[in-house]
Amino acid sequence: MYRPQPNEFGAFYQRYIDTVEDDVIKALESQVTSFKKLLQSVPLEKENYAYGDGKWTIKELVGHVIDTERIMVYRLTRFARADATELPGFEENSFVKNANFSDRTMESLISEFHLLRLANLRLFKSLSEEELSRSGIANGHSISVRALLFVIAGHLKHHCNIISARYL
Repeated sequence: MYRPQPNEFGAFYQRYIDTVEDDVIKALESQVTSFKKLLQSVPLEKENYAYGDGKWTIKELVGHVIDTERIMVYRLTRFARADATELPGFEENSFVKNANFSDRTMESLISEFHLLRLANLRLFKSLSEEELSRSGIANGHSISVRALLFVIAGHLKHHCNIISARYL
C-alpha cells in the first residue's frame, strides 16, 4: 500500500500522516502493544492528572483515542463500501465531557482499546486496493480510505507523544 497523496485528505490531517512510516498496517499492529505498555507505565496517581486547566486527564485522553478510532473506522467502512453519504464531524470535547472516562479503570480502557484495534486490524487487512482508493466526505472534507488508515495510526502516535512529554 502506498502513502496517501495530498489530494486524498484535508491539509489538517497532514500532521498525523507525516508521523507514520510507509507500512501503515505494521504501524497499526505495533501500536497494539506499544500503547498498552505506555499506559501500563502510568503511575496510579497520574491516571486522573491533567497537565493544565481545560486539559484532559490521561484516562480522558485514552477515551478520546478510543472514540476517535471508532469514528474514523466508521467513516473508513462507509467509504470503503462506496457509500456516498456525506458524514458529519464530531465535537471531541463534548464526547470526553459526557463519557465519564475518569470513573473507569485504566485496565478497562487498555482492554477496550486492545480489543477494538484487533477487530479493526481484521477489517484493515481485508481491504482491496480498490477499497483503499475510495473516498468520501467527512466533516466537509474529502478523505480516502487509505488516508484514514494513516490518520488513525498518526492520531494515536500524536497522543502517545503527548502522554510521554506532558504526563509522565
